[in-house]
Amino acid sequence: MKRRMIQIRDLHCFTVDVCAEDAAVVERVKDRVRERGRQWWELEASKGAAWYLHCQAQQSLSFIAAFNAIQLRMLIRKGIPPQLRPRIWLFLSGAAKKRSTVPHSYYKDLVDAVRDKTTAATRQIDHDLDRTFPTHPWLSSPAGQQTLRRVLVAYSFRDSRVGYCQGMNFVAGLLLVVMKTEEDAFWMLAVLLENVLLSDTYSDNLYGCHIEQRVFKELLRKKCTRLALHFEAMDFDVSLLTTEWFLCLFAKTLPSETTMRIWDVLFNEGAKVLFRFALGILKMKEEELLPMKHADELVKVVQDFARRSFDPDVLFKVAFDKVGSMTMQTIDKHRRKQQPAVMAELAGRSQRIMSSSWK
Repeated sequence: MKRRMIQIRDLHCFTVDVCAEDAAVVERVKDRVRERGRQWWELEASKGAAWYLHCQAQQSLSFIAAFNAIQLRMLIRKGIPPQLRPRIWLFLSGAAKKRSTVPHSYYKDLVDAVRDKTTAATRQIDHDLDRTFPTHPWLSSPAGQQTLRRVLVAYSFRDSRVGYCQGMNFVAGLLLVVMKTEEDAFWMLAVLLENVLLSDTYSDNLYGCHIEQRVFKELLRKKCTRLALHFEAMDFDVSLLTTEWFLCLFAKTLPSETTMRIWDVLFNEGAKVLFRFALGILKMKEEELLPMKHADELVKVVQDFARRSFDPDVLFKVAFDKVGSMTMQTIDKHRRKQQPAVMAELAGRSQRIMSSSWK
């Protein structure tokens, strides 16, 4: 029986089409966010204003410092209140520190300097603007699109080697929704691309993204062996699903609050969490996917499930309780192992392109 769909606004003003059951979940999540906000305010009252920022800065090995660090990590995994996200993300990610190394007027000067310049990157940005979160009232407005354009264009000139890659528009758009100011969003984008994510994730040849996809397949074989073997048997390349997850950091895949909850942890614990949540999504649908024979059916089931993952706690429980141990050291080890194969693959691709151009 087909569900009757209704339109609602989620916690961050995105318009979403949901059934009555999902609408009730969204409301419960809103209530939970408010309750967790009260917990953060109570801690501020007892530990002092912005205690979490001091906790991050402390190098002390004292019991109190260690306790605060553990408490902060657990609090972040339960979700940062929307009102506190801009300030906490800036400090957790290192964006505030990165901004402090340049003149105060750096962003404004950069925007002014590139205002009328046209490049391949700016043309692609202009092409993508009206396709970036069309269901958000501000991001889809002329003012929102121009703000997003300034952030993306400015970064394309800050790092011309990266320039612009599709996927960055969704990341920058969601950063604007959270951070409120375009300069803060710019520095969050900078720290993501330059410090948090693997280098060259968004380069012309997507070198970093190719490495992450190979690492993910290796982790899938270890963490979800039956599913990995099933994908291989049906000749299904899981990167058809996961490339978008890693390039958009789930912003185009999951509901907004679920994505932001993942980013809460991403900025505190590093890029390993992207693998954890990608595995979590597939693990939650594993039993349903195992009997499937057709790739298009499989993709639809996963995409529909992800689109309806309005309750972050459900996904978080699987990602942290069922996926198992995963450290940045392990991820980095897998990355180093995959580098030669990716370099050879990209070199071969470049050679084939050059050969065909001479014919």
